[in-house]
Amino acid sequence: MFYAYVLKSIEHDYYYKGHRDLEKRLHQHNSGMTESIRPYIPLTLIYFEAFETEPEAIKREKYYKSAAGRRYLKKVLPS
Repeated sequence: MFYAYVLKSIEHDYYYKGHRDLEKRLHQHNSGMTESIRPYIPLTLIYFEAFETEPEAIKREKYYKSAAGRRYLKKVLPS
């Protein structure tokens, strides 16, 4: 199973969109292993979708990062 997901910073208005191993990446981000988002930790999982194939998950992650995808997430995510 492959996932496209959205993480949110608990202390900042920052969202991270990804598609790789969800649990592993969440742990890596929150332990500070990803330098670019270190200022925004801790992060929490707020949304994900499961897919049969990795290309489907990658396509959905790219959608999340588009203007249409951000509008979609704004509708489905809690305020």
